[in-house]
Amino acid sequence: MNKSYVPLYRKYRPQVLEQIVGQEHVKKALTNAIESNRIAHAYLFTGPRGTGKTSTARIFAKSLNCEKGPTISPCNECENCLNITKSIPIDVIEIDAASNRSVSDAEEIIQNVAMAPVHSRYKIYIIDEVHMLTPTAFNALLKTLEEPPENVVFILATTEVHKVLDTIKSRCQRFDFKRITTDDISKHLRYISDSENINITDDALNYIASNSAGGMRDSIALLDQLSVLNSSKEAISVDDINRLLGRLSFTSLTELFSKIIKSESNSALDVLNDIYNQGNEPSQILSNFLEYLRNALILKSVESKSIQGVVQLNEEQIKILSDLLADIETHQLVSLLDKCAGYIKELKLSTNPKLWLDVAVLDMSNLLENTKLSQLQARIQQLEAGHSVKTVPSYNTPPMPVNKMEVNKKEDIKPSKVLNEQKNEDKPSHVQTPVSSSTSKLKSQDNADTGIKNTWAKFLDNVSSFASRAILKQHAIPVKFSDDEVIIAIKSDSWLSKFRDESDRLSLIENAVKAVVGGNPKIILRAPQAGDDDLRKEASATTQKSEPKKPLILPQDDTEEIVQDVDEAAESDLSSDNSNSDEKKTLKTNNPQKREDSAFHSDNVNMVLDLFEGKIIE
Repeated sequence: MNKSYVPLYRKYRPQVLEQIVGQEHVKKALTNAIESNRIAHAYLFTGPRGTGKTSTARIFAKSLNCEKGPTISPCNECENCLNITKSIPIDVIEIDAASNRSVSDAEEIIQNVAMAPVHSRYKIYIIDEVHMLTPTAFNALLKTLEEPPENVVFILATTEVHKVLDTIKSRCQRFDFKRITTDDISKHLRYISDSENINITDDALNYIASNSAGGMRDSIALLDQLSVLNSSKEAISVDDINRLLGRLSFTSLTELFSKIIKSESNSALDVLNDIYNQGNEPSQILSNFLEYLRNALILKSVESKSIQGVVQLNEEQIKILSDLLADIETHQLVSLLDKCAGYIKELKLSTNPKLWLDVAVLDMSNLLENTKLSQLQARIQQLEAGHSVKTVPSYNTPPMPVNKMEVNKKEDIKPSKVLNEQKNEDKPSHVQTPVSSSTSKLKSQDNADTGIKNTWAKFLDNVSSFASRAILKQHAIPVKFSDDEVIIAIKSDSWLSKFRDESDRLSLIENAVKAVVGGNPKIILRAPQAGDDDLRKEASATTQKSEPKKPLILPQDDTEEIVQDVDEAAESDLSSDNSNSDEKKTLKTNNPQKREDSAFHSDNVNMVLDLFEGKIIE
């Protein structure tokens, strides 16, 4: 160990008020107090760590006790100044309240206060982290702080002023230290780097300053740590800082972000696994990604001329991120931020953080649930006009309306009017005809699909793990559910191997199958195959044979396809023109086909479908 080595934050500690970075209001007030000889008996310095509270207290003590003083520029050469610099407790006593917080410690201070200074003008007590004193110790000091002996000054420093008793605060002159700006920290770090011959880029210094939370000491300590990487050939860069601190690089985060906003969940999982396999912890990955999203939101919301110093990016990185954000709206970024922050909380409570990390990326990749405002407005207009809107297949693809029924361009014909015209025709009321063969075929197919959809919905309800249920809902397809065999196709190769090989996930599927099918059927988990649709139809038809079917009879009409929703709305208009909206809403949500389809979509998609009474066209 080199005993002569002094850490940079101690070596470059300010020795006069002019050397303190920032805090102009504090320096001006103390300077005026010294020049006008208006010295208070108690001061309270409060603010975040590393902003200069203790350094200012020492400089103020030097200014009061310097042999050439009181002066705003202590000489730092006389015996009093040197004793304060070396922390020799003669007339300036520094006390750490974190380790001297009891009543006996406070009583010792009270007893020593009565003694006159040895060879200085003032006896000064600097009590650091004063909020750590117990209430009893505070009360013991109360009277002394209110009326201390002549030539005694108390300087209290704290990072948590709200924990200091109000009776103490009211007896002190309070000075609030602000966080130091990124620009001021960066300039000071450049001064230290040049003085110490540390070869480091300006971007790296800005990055250090941006990540220091306004504290100078933390910034200098990190620069000191980076100095071991100093090389005369290559300057220390931002990537060097990320590798040293275990942070994700901008390139890795950008690759992950680009996959998420394109809703490429499989590719996003591959990128995530590469990042995870490099040794990054799940909480660190999401925390770094949350910071990346914060920069993206600022870049999207604020003009490029005003973001210098606000986002932790250089000009090249700003350009790359701006290009990615061209087709993304602000509310979508806010949604991603909200999801990411929520999953960070889940990670802290989970015993399987990697699982929640995968779920977080999959959830954020589903931007179909977070469409643009223009797309939502277009869907509302289409639905209000009586159309069914097809779900947007990509986050930047415009919605395509699908007509539910022919609408007369000259006259807006209501369903009730159409039905009235049909009933007013001169036909016996008992004459009915079966639907056409094509309509019958479609209805038969719907009934066949109903069986396996109902079974799949019950299966998902019986999956006890929320995370596994969400993954199966998004990546799995039911192929066959019977008493002797159950086949489930999983689209993602990575999730297929996990559900096959991991006993915990496999047992979840086995328990859910037993709860729905019963017995002990053979369970097959595999990738989707070409004949799955035919196999699913065959299995569904077999299931439907045992269920009685009611013939679908429609009034005789030349129209081959009549939409059931139009008939229901027409009957509602005939029965009561003043029926309330709650009854109509109940009629829509009680549609069994919609309940069955909901098992194949995420909760947010189902919410939008119910809210706008929509329908997804496959």
